[in-house]
Amino acid sequence: MNAAHWRGKRVLVTGGAGFLGSGLCHALGAMGAEVLALDAMLDGSGAHPGNLDGSGATLVTADLRDADLAPHTRDMDAVFNMAGQTSHAGSMADPFADLDINATAQLRLIAALRDGSPDAVLVHASTRQFYGTPRYLPVDEAHPLAPPDPNGVSKLAGEQYWMLEHRTRNRRVTSLRLTNCFGPRLRVRDARQTFLGIWLRRLLEGQPFEVWGGAQLRDLAYLDDVVEAFLLAAETPSCAGSVFNLGGAPPVSLLALAEAAVAANGGGRFLFKEFPAERAAIDIGSYHADDTAFRAATGWAPKVSLEDGLRRSLDWFRPRLEAYL
Repeated sequence: MNAAHWRGKRVLVTGGAGFLGSGLCHALGAMGAEVLALDAMLDGSGAHPGNLDGSGATLVTADLRDADLAPHTRDMDAVFNMAGQTSHAGSMADPFADLDINATAQLRLIAALRDGSPDAVLVHASTRQFYGTPRYLPVDEAHPLAPPDPNGVSKLAGEQYWMLEHRTRNRRVTSLRLTNCFGPRLRVRDARQTFLGIWLRRLLEGQPFEVWGGAQLRDLAYLDDVVEAFLLAAETPSCAGSVFNLGGAPPVSLLALAEAAVAANGGGRFLFKEFPAERAAIDIGSYHADDTAFRAATGWAPKVSLEDGLRRSLDWFRPRLEAYL
């Protein structure tokens, strides 16, 4: 990534007080960008008031669903669209709210940016969830789409609204379909953002965490690598109009991941459990991404190993855990 590219740029980060959004705010601020972090600060989301400490970003508390967005979307050079509802169980319980956040709110942001920043580059945070249960591994962008729950459907609608904006308005839009991401400032109160959050919490509390199944494969991406991918996507004009998978470290079984987390913590234990019935119905089994296309387009490759990422995450949370519960 090119630090000089961002110096003096005006950048909007939606979901800016969340896990990935705040990571971008810190990186952009360090490179001299003027960053506006817009976040609804919803209870149950990944937003945390401490996530932006030291970033230099200006936080505006506003909900994309109903706020006046015009004052916050003027004269932007780039937008990182990280806002979204990510809870699978939450989408099953209230699909209407899920649709509002992940689809209707995206249309409101599109309209505001057409008026205020028609030339801003936009990178959209999307999800591997669209593919559902993989028919083959690794999963490339040509894999059939079969979202397993309402969250997958709403997120797919939001992504496609943005790709339509590229096709009809020629805005530079790129969408990155993310695998499981982890690192500092991840939501660890519970498993609403990712199962790994509650694993980290239990390890730091000296309590056992639960592993459901154990044989499923996952590829995990560390925060710093994900942030670099978003910045490269925005910096690379040839990415415009494309949807890319983004993976991370080589795939690992949940059992091996649990053992690696315990080792990174210097101790701990876990329990095997059967999948809860309501989660078994939407579990996709094993997944890992083929992100060859994005690597070829940008030169990106993850730099942080799974083991190092787990150590860094635990070390970051250890003195801060109480503030994040």
